[in-house]
Amino acid sequence: MRRKSDLPMKLCANCGRPFAWRKKWARDWESVRYCSERCRRSAKTEPPRRNRGD
Repeated sequence: MRRKSDLPMKLCANCGRPFAWRKKWARDWESVRYCSERCRRSAKTEPPRRNRGD
């Protein structure tokens, strides 16, 4: 079993938070851009937001 820290990571295109590879994304990991369905939906209606610490 792999540790979560060993999995590939990306930054969400909408909120900028890091997210890790998931098994359901195995076939299309290169095209995954958002950390969640909520970020994917809101990216179409809102401009990109950044982390609160910026």
